[in-house]
Amino acid sequence: MKKKLLLFAASVACSLALNANQGNLQLVNKISIKSPGNNAVTHQLTADGRGNLQATRELPLQIKQEIAADGDVTRITVRLTAKERVYYNFEQAYQLPNVRHDDCQFYMPGFWYHRNMRSPKEAPSFHTSDSWQVREDRLSTPLTGVYNEKTGDYYTVLRIDDFANECLAQHTSGEVILSGKTSIGFTGFRNMNGNSALVFGFPYHEAPKTYIRKLTLIEPIQAFEKLEKGETRTLVWEVRKSNAADYSDFVADIWNYSYDAFKPAPYTNGMNHDEAKRTLANFFKESYVDKYDLKYYSGVHMRTDDCKSTGSVEVGFVGRVLLNAYNALEYAEQTNRPDLAKDANAIFDSYLQHGFTPSGFFREFVDYRTGYETDVYSIRRQSEGVFAVLNYLQYEKTKGRKHPEWEAKMKSILANFAKLQGEDGSFPRKFDDNFNIKDASGGSTPSATLPLTMAYSYSKDKKYLESAKNTAVYLEKELISKSDYFSSTLDANCEDKEASLYASTAMYYLSFVTKGKEREHYIDLCKKSAYFCLSWYYMWDVPFAQGQMLGDVGFESRGWGNVSVENNHIDVFIFEFATILDWLAVERKEPRFAEFSSVIKTSMLQLMPVEGHMFNIGKVGYYPEVVQHTNWDYGKNGKGFYNDIFAPGWTVASLWQMMSQDRVANYFKKK
Repeated sequence: MKKKLLLFAASVACSLALNANQGNLQLVNKISIKSPGNNAVTHQLTADGRGNLQATRELPLQIKQEIAADGDVTRITVRLTAKERVYYNFEQAYQLPNVRHDDCQFYMPGFWYHRNMRSPKEAPSFHTSDSWQVREDRLSTPLTGVYNEKTGDYYTVLRIDDFANECLAQHTSGEVILSGKTSIGFTGFRNMNGNSALVFGFPYHEAPKTYIRKLTLIEPIQAFEKLEKGETRTLVWEVRKSNAADYSDFVADIWNYSYDAFKPAPYTNGMNHDEAKRTLANFFKESYVDKYDLKYYSGVHMRTDDCKSTGSVEVGFVGRVLLNAYNALEYAEQTNRPDLAKDANAIFDSYLQHGFTPSGFFREFVDYRTGYETDVYSIRRQSEGVFAVLNYLQYEKTKGRKHPEWEAKMKSILANFAKLQGEDGSFPRKFDDNFNIKDASGGSTPSATLPLTMAYSYSKDKKYLESAKNTAVYLEKELISKSDYFSSTLDANCEDKEASLYASTAMYYLSFVTKGKEREHYIDLCKKSAYFCLSWYYMWDVPFAQGQMLGDVGFESRGWGNVSVENNHIDVFIFEFATILDWLAVERKEPRFAEFSSVIKTSMLQLMPVEGHMFNIGKVGYYPEVVQHTNWDYGKNGKGFYNDIFAPGWTVASLWQMMSQDRVANYFKKK
């Protein structure tokens, strides 16, 4: 491994001698030419002063480059015209002026934050290398940013294209001649003799490793596109320099810039919300299981092709059985569906009787087929269970129905929360029924802020508000001020979307129970963390090849969110976040938030399985989960498809919450 990294660095150092100062950019240009059946040959390129990039020998293509500056943005346009049939891979590296690599933090939206040091060495991170380049469809925006912590200066490179094409590749590593046209290039950063550089090119070339499966790095891939004689490929990048007070402002500024560059439009062919809820309600009907002590909607560990119910039941995370029970009950009474109401009430009754541990925590996950039940609990699942029950209790109160036994259970579990909360306001990620800490990481803390704030609103007991405010102290100090959002998702322990989403949501909830300067401070923190959450959501529509199901059905990825550094797929995890964006647009006069919220709310409904348009899902309303949009998979199917196992329990709950836009505000209305 070290030998390969040294060779990679040596090739970079070798090309430094051939730098050409084109405009104000120190660009290193090279092109690799492949002859079928032979290893590629790489040629260093220099500019001749007339816009031509030339090698020391005659090349089978002409390369023209134009560089035009406009304020803080410099546009680079490269045109490659084949003199004869040629298979090529083109690369540029922009060596940043006087920017030491060790002084920098890095950013590739939805995939790379800081140095990805919270990710394990089996995923892309500085644990493996300090230089990375990846295919653009891994990223929510095809952009790389380098932030100099010493000066506040930052540099970005953004790819501009129609992104219309993709093709299937025969191999996942090595030199690969593409079977057709692609629009996917590559972008990244590189340590060039101690200085940072932006590296970018076309078609894709991933190095020093390519990430193909969860926690699986393999040898790099370099793709080669064919140009026929006389054919021209035009490539465009924007390089931008600016300054930011800190990494958080850096990410926010880039999001605004990227939004203005892409101007993502709402999805125009989606369902309206009434139709969507009617379709999703079929999940409540068909997934209901009543043969065990816990009644539940089967929504985890099921196959996409048949959606048969399994013996697994989960309170929060990917199961969300109690939130779905509340959603089903509310919907049943709105639409006169006594069958749905009966099942939903049976679920709550069964959890009241059988759903708690001896210490008063929720039984988080049970698999009745194998007899397995987790004995290690998480603040996230526990919080999501309390969140669901408090929504249920508040709803029942408005109907004149009282549940003192449920209220007692909530009082008991919240007392457990008090025992778990640290002096710094954080909650441990995992623990057992005897309060032994199994994972002290505080990244999941914001998930607890929601039920604590709700409990205060419901009971008027100020100890819950004090506990919620203490979480905010921790979140501001350790997550938001450090731009470090991590360990919220339970099947990975790394940088992830859900930590930033929960942090933003936590501050949103606190704004309902505070006033004046304190409330304004929470709104500011909500906005700051919202930018990080937004950074995970796609600005653009990645292309798919014919034969990749998602492309064949016309799927458009804008508005969908990447998951984490470890889990490089997109999904519909949104819950209240679109509502928060609409609210922030008003509170902080930022129309982009409301505009992008509209993109999310329309785009996320486009894969709804209905008769005649099932999108490879076995049952109506069982909304897909693991949408594999890039060259990565969980072990099955790859780009353009789903993994074969999925969890529609949480996808249904997420979309339902997104479509219940007044729910949070109504909960906190003065009673």
